[in-house]
Parts: sequence; C-alpha cells; structure tokens
Amino acid sequence: MEPEPIDAVAALVSASGIAGRRLRELIRALTLAPAALEDLVRDHAVPRRTVEALLRAAGPDLREDRGRVILRPSVRESYGERFDLAGLDTVPEVGGMGDLIAGAPRADQALDHVSATEETARRRAQWLAGTYDLAGARLVCVGDHDLTSLAARQALPDTEIAVVDVDERLLAYIDGQGAGIACYQADLRFGLPPALVGTADVIFTDPPYTPEGVQLFLGRGAQALRDRANGRLVMAYGFSPLTPALGLKVQRAVLDLDLAIEAMLPGFNRYHGAQAVGSASDLYVCRPTPHTWQILDRRLDKLAGSANIYTHGEQSLEGAAARGPARILGGGPLKADELTVDLAGDPGPWLARVLLALNVPRVTLLAANNHPDLRDEAAQAALRELVGAKWDLRLRRSTPGPRQATVEAVLRPAEGVAGRLLTHVHGRIGNVLRDALMRADPGLSRAAAQDRAAELVGRPEYLDARLIDLPRHVIVRLLRS
Repeated sequence: MEPEPIDAVAALVSASGIAGRRLRELIRALTLAPAALEDLVRDHAVPRRTVEALLRAAGPDLREDRGRVILRPSVRESYGERFDLAGLDTVPEVGGMGDLIAGAPRADQALDHVSATEETARRRAQWLAGTYDLAGARLVCVGDHDLTSLAARQALPDTEIAVVDVDERLLAYIDGQGAGIACYQADLRFGLPPALVGTADVIFTDPPYTPEGVQLFLGRGAQALRDRANGRLVMAYGFSPLTPALGLKVQRAVLDLDLAIEAMLPGFNRYHGAQAVGSASDLYVCRPTPHTWQILDRRLDKLAGSANIYTHGEQSLEGAAARGPARILGGGPLKADELTVDLAGDPGPWLARVLLALNVPRVTLLAANNHPDLRDEAAQAALRELVGAKWDLRLRRSTPGPRQATVEAVLRPAEGVAGRLLTHVHGRIGNVLRDALMRADPGLSRAAAQDRAAELVGRPEYLDARLIDLPRHVIVRLLRS
C-alpha cells in the first residue's frame, strides 16, 4: 500500500535529520501561495533534486496552476500541524545568562577558558534553535566554559543536552543548576567517554585556539556524532587579523579531518577577555564527509596523550612536553604489581582519576606540591573520601623537593558496594552497581537490585556510563548513597 502523501513528505523531512528545518520552511511556502520549482529552490536554498522529491511525495495533495504548485486547501491545516509550521517563526527567549556567567567558577587561563558574554550565549542558543530541527535530537557540548548548554536548555526544551569537560568545578556548577543536562568528565587528550560515542546530532565547541586543540576537540566531536550524514559540528574560532598565518594553520587542521566548512559567520562571538583576537571569534559550521570516518581515528591517535594543545601555561605549544597518564586514562584497566606515575602538568583532575582508574597493589604518584587535591587539609580529606574505600593513602608534601608532593597508595580489599564500584570503574555503572548490591544482599532479586541501582544513580543515562567518566561530585554523591 502506498503511503499517504503527508507521510511520504514526513519521511523525507525525517531523513534530513536536524537539517529538516529548510524542508519545513519550504512546506510552509506551499501553504501560502503558488510557487514555481525554481522559486522554491532559490528561496529556500534547497537542491533541486530534493525539492523535486518533496513535490513528488506530496503528489495528490498539490494543486498545479500554470507551472506553479500549492497545497490544496483541504490539507493545509493537517500539514501545518504535522510539521509545526507555526513554530517556525518562534524566537525562544533566553534570559538570566548574565547571572549564570557571573556565578560560574573562575575561568582557568591555563585551559584557555575565557568566558563568552551573556549576549553571545543567548545568540548561540537562538541560532541553534532557528537553524536546525532539534526537538528530540541531542546536542553535545565538547567543552562548555561559556555555559552554552545552559542557554541552549532554555531555547531547546525538547532537546537532550550533554556536556563533556575537564573542569570538575564547571561540571558541578552546570549540574547544580538543575537543568537536566548530563555531565561527563574527560581530558579529551585521553579520549571521549564511551557513553557519548555515536550519540549526538549536533556538536558545539569553543576549543583551544591552536591547530592541535581545534583538531582534537572537533575530532572528539565527530566521534560523538550518530548521524554521519546530517550531523553538524559548530565551532567558535577566531584569530587576530595581525596573524592570518595562524588562522590558516587552524583551518588546515579542520580540513585535515576531511570536514567540509559549510558556513562561517564572522564576528559571531564576543568574550570577556581574549583581547589578542579582538575579544571576538567566528562561528564555523562543519560537516563530516565519507572520508572523515576513514581517517578520524588515525588523526586522533597522533594527538592522543599530547599535553601541548593550549595557548597559555605549561601545556601551551611553547611549553615543555608533559608526559601525562595517557596510557592509564586513555585505555582500560592496567595490570602491574607496582607503578610510579609522573603527574607533571596535571591540570587538576589527573591525580584523582588515576587513583580511580588503577587497581595496582601499590602506586606512587608524583604531583605538584600545590596540587588542588593536596594543598590543604580540606582538599586531602576530600580526596580520601573519594577513594578511601579503595586505597590507603599516604600524602607527603614537599617530597622529594619543595615544589613536589608524593602520594603513596596501597590497594585495599574491595569490600562493600563502594569498594566494588571503585574497583570496577571501567564497567557500566548499572551492571556493576546491580551486581554489588546483590553481593551485599544475597536475598535481593536481580530485578530489585536493578531498580535500586537506577534509584541510586538517579539519571537514567548514567546507568550506561563508566564510573570514571562521571563528574567527581556525582561519584561522591553515589558513594555516599
């Protein structure tokens, strides 16, 4: 049986993914006035073949008059409801971003964190809402020091939103706003959380403004895309008009991923800072090509573990190469009897994440004496609370030198639910927690343990994640519960 014309049209719109908005705008034109084929192509920037396919699908629902077509009066209302044509003119309100930006953790210059203005956050969210069909789609922010996710939540209430960032403070702040945004922690140099791979329809990123930083963040974003045909990667990037050669190097890094630059909106973004680039950047829209997927892993392998992607500090392009725990944080469980790990250049989260990742009987970690997890008694107590069910820690500051600290960790027997969680951080949380609950209470059925695990984790999407990929505050909350 042939599908109804409106169903055939809906299939075409659906097949266009988030880019279906232009087809909906074309459908609206067909409800308003007769139009010639060439007018529909030109007015809506839709390829002729696509317009012809849509007109064929609509077929009997169209009325033709001297080479012009329009939807019959009897079906216009049903098309309007089916494709939400009235909603095309709605400009969502985005408010309160000034207070949110002011209340956010202080930007970390070493991680190239410079806050965008309130107006920029609003414009980004409204541009996404007005350019793509994102109801039921998923937006992943690869890095989010500008709080684009919080602005997008207001403009896109029916869109799933996730954030991945290296900054634990930022993730706790975003999660604390109660906006229903899934937060994941990762240093993208070591990989993308598996729970995010192949889940996104659109990516937004404002990466470090180096060729390596841009390529890394876009590459991880491409790994997160699930719609390889229609997915988009939206990036903020700017360079000084005094250094066009740097801009060229970054643009070549984009093209080296075989991404097509579909559009570039000049001066779209404004910042509190970044005066070297005029406190502004452009908005790039990139699309993957079939060859992107053939070379993506090879390109990212070259960047994996490289610490030098930033423009400031020890991990800038001019800084000495930091070794970093790439093998530990970039892969699965590591087996050894004893291990020493140099955490020189740790931007903050490496120390705790290495302790989460390893199940080695004895570990020695070398870190900076002023490391955030070691600098005072409160920080040290918080570290012990995080990993205490797994490690006996000896924290030795000013050892072996005045600027260094040594952390000696001895593995404890995995006891109780918390102990099992911390020794199985690379497994799916839902499965690990369910099994741990059944071990703790042999009378608990599998179904009851599964329900209890879901209750403890809280967010359904976290059940499929690894514990090591969750923000630290979420891990602590789960261990306490």
